[in-house]
Amino acid sequence: MFLHRIADWDDAYANWPNIPRSERWPDGWIEPAKAFRESWAQRTRLDVPYGPAPRNLIDFYLPEGTPKGLVVFVHGGYWMRLEKSFWSHLAAGPLAHGYAVAMPSYTLCPDIRIAGITAEVGKAIELAAAEIAGPIHLTGHSAGGHLVTRMASATSPLPEAVRARIGNVVSISGVHDLRPLMRIANNEILKIDEAEALAESPALLRPLPGTRLTCWVGGNERSEFLRQNALLASIWKGLGAATAAVEEPDRHHFDVVDGLISPDHPLTKALLAD
Repeated sequence: MFLHRIADWDDAYANWPNIPRSERWPDGWIEPAKAFRESWAQRTRLDVPYGPAPRNLIDFYLPEGTPKGLVVFVHGGYWMRLEKSFWSHLAAGPLAHGYAVAMPSYTLCPDIRIAGITAEVGKAIELAAAEIAGPIHLTGHSAGGHLVTRMASATSPLPEAVRARIGNVVSISGVHDLRPLMRIANNEILKIDEAEALAESPALLRPLPGTRLTCWVGGNERSEFLRQNALLASIWKGLGAATAAVEEPDRHHFDVVDGLISPDHPLTKALLAD
């Protein structure tokens, strides 16, 4: 029998050192995001405030005609880096299907705790839901995957009327159990303690009734991201949610989001499925 124990927790959750030519990111997202904003400028509303903090801003991308519904994409960056403008081009796939897309930024650690980010993202989605009618589809990458699954958990900060409109939730390379992150060096910034890990880990919470969840990860990702992906889909399935776990071949942590650019990619179709 072979037993495996993680000896280096920092390496287990480190993406940049373990992806070939990883120096291309995050700068590799800047130009396509900028080009998309310029091409969609007539149907774009940037930096709409949803709260009092400097980063409490949300971008809206509107389709031709009346939106069929709302997609919210929540960015990653380990809850401590990046912001919404890196990801604008990922709105292209949902827009082609007639959905409005909202992308919020949020206050970053260490200026806030993860529980505070959860509350901010809830406020952003509440504002977006007030602006755009119809079903709501939530997706996010990495830390954003954690945040959108928090919106679908029993202690969601969303008001009941907004919860009732949530269709699909797609967590892309999400971290759903925060307890392992208490062991990494970056926890000096994140400041996750046992109480927060228990309260803010979707895998330790019940899903909202009727939740439909897809956990999507790149097949070439770190084994901990593969485990975290399967973990939430498995646990929430056992708690009554409709779930799927997908490992997309030949994708890593930084290019796994690219499927959202295409209206025909299975990632976009999973997000918008009825």
